[in-house]
Amino acid sequence: MPCPTPLPDALSALHTDLLRLARRLAGNEAEAQDVTQETLLRLWQRQTALAEVDDLRAYARATLRNVFRASKRRAPMLSDTDAPEPCADPAVFGVIALRELDAAIARLPCDQAALMRLVAHGETSPQLLAQRIGCPRGTIMSRLARARAQLRCEMGMGTDAPVRSLL
Repeated sequence: MPCPTPLPDALSALHTDLLRLARRLAGNEAEAQDVTQETLLRLWQRQTALAEVDDLRAYARATLRNVFRASKRRAPMLSDTDAPEPCADPAVFGVIALRELDAAIARLPCDQAALMRLVAHGETSPQLLAQRIGCPRGTIMSRLARARAQLRCEMGMGTDAPVRSLL
Protein backbone atom coordinates (compact mmCIF):
# COMPACT_ATOMS: atom_id res chain seq x y z
CA MET A 1 0.00 0.00 0.00
CA PRO A 2 1.51 3.41 -0.95
CA CYS A 3 2.41 5.83 1.80
CA PRO A 4 -0.18 8.65 2.09
CA THR A 5 0.96 12.12 1.06
CA PRO A 6 1.96 14.24 4.08
CA LEU A 7 -0.65 16.89 4.87
CA PRO A 8 1.56 19.93 4.08
CA ASP A 9 2.31 18.50 0.63
CA ALA A 10 -1.33 17.58 0.05
CA LEU A 11 -2.51 21.07 1.02
CA SER A 12 0.17 22.68 -1.09
CA ALA A 13 -0.96 20.63 -4.08
CA LEU A 14 -4.56 21.81 -3.53
CA HIS A 15 -3.65 25.49 -3.27
CA THR A 16 -3.95 26.30 -7.00
CA ASP A 17 -7.26 24.50 -7.36
CA LEU A 18 -8.70 26.21 -4.28
CA LEU A 19 -7.48 29.63 -5.42
CA ARG A 20 -9.10 29.11 -8.83
CA LEU A 21 -12.43 28.27 -7.18
CA ALA A 22 -12.10 31.21 -4.78
CA ARG A 23 -11.48 33.60 -7.69
CA ARG A 24 -14.62 32.35 -9.38
CA LEU A 25 -16.67 32.81 -6.20
CA ALA A 26 -15.21 36.08 -4.94
CA GLY A 27 -14.69 37.99 -8.15
CA ASN A 28 -11.59 39.78 -6.88
CA GLU A 29 -8.06 38.63 -6.21
CA ALA A 30 -7.69 39.96 -2.65
CA GLU A 31 -10.82 38.25 -1.38
CA ALA A 32 -9.94 35.05 -3.24
CA GLN A 33 -6.51 34.99 -1.58
CA ASP A 34 -8.09 35.59 1.84
CA VAL A 35 -10.70 32.85 1.41
CA THR A 36 -8.09 30.38 0.15
CA GLN A 37 -5.72 31.14 3.02
CA GLU A 38 -8.51 30.83 5.59
CA THR A 39 -9.55 27.50 4.06
CA LEU A 40 -6.01 26.10 4.18
CA LEU A 41 -5.65 27.30 7.77
CA ARG A 42 -8.88 25.56 8.80
CA LEU A 43 -7.80 22.36 7.08
CA TRP A 44 -4.43 22.52 8.85
CA GLN A 45 -6.17 23.02 12.20
CA ARG A 46 -8.31 19.93 11.54
CA GLN A 47 -5.45 17.70 10.44
CA THR A 48 -6.35 14.85 12.80
CA ALA A 49 -9.91 14.76 11.42
CA LEU A 50 -8.59 14.84 7.84
CA ALA A 51 -7.11 11.38 8.29
CA GLU A 52 -10.68 10.06 8.02
CA VAL A 53 -11.46 11.99 4.80
CA ASP A 54 -11.48 9.88 1.64
CA ASP A 55 -11.42 12.72 -0.92
CA LEU A 56 -9.37 15.63 0.44
CA ARG A 57 -9.91 17.73 -2.71
CA ALA A 58 -13.71 17.55 -2.44
CA TYR A 59 -13.56 18.20 1.30
CA ALA A 60 -11.27 21.22 0.78
CA ARG A 61 -13.50 22.66 -1.95
CA ALA A 62 -16.59 22.30 0.27
CA THR A 63 -14.70 23.96 3.13
CA LEU A 64 -13.72 26.84 0.83
CA ARG A 65 -17.33 27.37 -0.23
CA ASN A 66 -18.41 27.41 3.42
CA VAL A 67 -15.66 29.88 4.34
CA PHE A 68 -16.72 32.12 1.45
CA ARG A 69 -20.40 32.01 2.42
CA ALA A 70 -19.56 32.72 6.06
CA SER A 71 -17.46 35.72 5.06
CA LYS A 72 -20.41 37.10 3.08
CA ARG A 73 -22.78 36.63 6.02
CA ARG A 74 -20.41 38.32 8.47
CA ALA A 75 -19.78 41.47 6.46
CA PRO A 76 -22.34 41.75 3.68
CA MET A 77 -22.16 45.54 3.28
CA LEU A 78 -18.62 46.47 4.31
CA SER A 79 -16.56 48.31 1.74
CA ASP A 80 -12.84 47.68 1.45
CA THR A 81 -12.11 50.77 3.54
CA ASP A 82 -14.51 49.64 6.31
CA ALA A 83 -13.22 46.09 6.47
CA PRO A 84 -11.55 45.14 9.75
CA GLU A 85 -7.78 45.00 9.89
CA PRO A 86 -6.17 41.56 9.74
CA CYS A 87 -5.97 39.99 13.18
CA ALA A 88 -2.35 38.89 12.68
CA ASP A 89 0.57 41.02 11.65
CA PRO A 90 1.88 39.70 8.30
CA ALA A 91 5.38 39.64 9.78
CA VAL A 92 4.30 36.83 12.10
CA PHE A 93 4.74 34.28 9.31
CA GLY A 94 8.38 35.29 8.88
CA VAL A 95 8.90 35.03 12.62
CA ILE A 96 7.40 31.53 12.64
CA ALA A 97 9.64 30.48 9.75
CA LEU A 98 12.71 31.84 11.54
CA ARG A 99 11.81 29.97 14.72
CA GLU A 100 11.41 26.76 12.76
CA LEU A 101 14.78 27.35 11.09
CA ASP A 102 16.42 28.09 14.45
CA ALA A 103 14.99 24.87 15.90
CA ALA A 104 16.24 22.92 12.87
CA ILE A 105 19.72 24.44 13.28
CA ALA A 106 19.71 23.41 16.95
CA ARG A 107 19.14 19.79 15.87
CA LEU A 108 22.23 19.79 13.63
CA PRO A 109 25.51 18.32 14.89
CA CYS A 110 27.36 20.88 17.04
CA ASP A 111 30.04 21.73 14.47
CA GLN A 112 27.46 22.32 11.72
CA ALA A 113 25.12 24.26 14.01
CA ALA A 114 27.93 26.60 15.10
CA LEU A 115 28.85 27.21 11.49
CA MET A 116 25.24 27.90 10.43
CA ARG A 117 24.84 30.36 13.32
CA LEU A 118 27.87 32.27 12.09
CA VAL A 119 26.38 32.37 8.60
CA ALA A 120 23.04 33.51 10.05
CA HIS A 121 24.84 36.39 11.77
CA GLY A 122 26.22 37.55 8.43
CA GLU A 123 29.57 35.80 8.05
CA THR A 124 29.59 34.38 4.51
CA SER A 125 33.25 34.23 3.54
CA PRO A 126 34.46 30.60 3.65
CA GLN A 127 38.00 31.81 4.35
CA LEU A 128 36.92 33.92 7.34
CA LEU A 129 34.69 31.12 8.59
CA ALA A 130 37.66 28.74 8.40
CA GLN A 131 39.78 31.16 10.43
CA ARG A 132 37.06 31.62 13.07
CA ILE A 133 36.34 27.91 13.39
CA GLY A 134 39.98 26.91 13.10
CA CYS A 135 39.78 24.29 10.37
CA PRO A 136 40.56 24.15 6.63
CA ARG A 137 38.39 25.93 4.07
CA GLY A 138 37.44 22.61 2.45
CA THR A 139 36.12 21.33 5.77
CA ILE A 140 34.00 24.48 6.11
CA MET A 141 32.56 24.00 2.63
CA SER A 142 31.78 20.35 3.36
CA ARG A 143 30.11 21.14 6.70
CA LEU A 144 28.07 23.93 5.11
CA ALA A 145 26.88 21.62 2.33
CA ARG A 146 25.85 18.88 4.79
CA ALA A 147 24.15 21.37 7.12
CA ARG A 148 22.22 23.03 4.30
CA ALA A 149 21.15 19.66 2.91
CA GLN A 150 19.85 18.63 6.34
CA LEU A 151 18.06 21.97 6.81
CA ARG A 152 16.42 21.72 3.38
CA CYS A 153 15.13 18.28 4.34
CA GLU A 154 13.83 19.37 7.75
CA MET A 155 12.22 22.55 6.36
CA GLY A 156 10.44 20.58 3.64
CA MET A 157 12.33 22.25 0.81
CA GLY A 158 13.48 20.60 -2.39
CA THR A 159 17.11 19.63 -2.87
CA ASP A 160 17.37 22.31 -5.55
CA ALA A 161 16.04 25.12 -3.33
CA PRO A 162 18.40 28.10 -3.39
CA VAL A 163 20.79 28.54 -0.47
CA ARG A 164 19.46 32.06 0.17
CA SER A 165 16.15 30.42 1.13
CA LEU A 166 17.91 28.92 4.15
CA LEU A 167 20.50 31.54 5.11
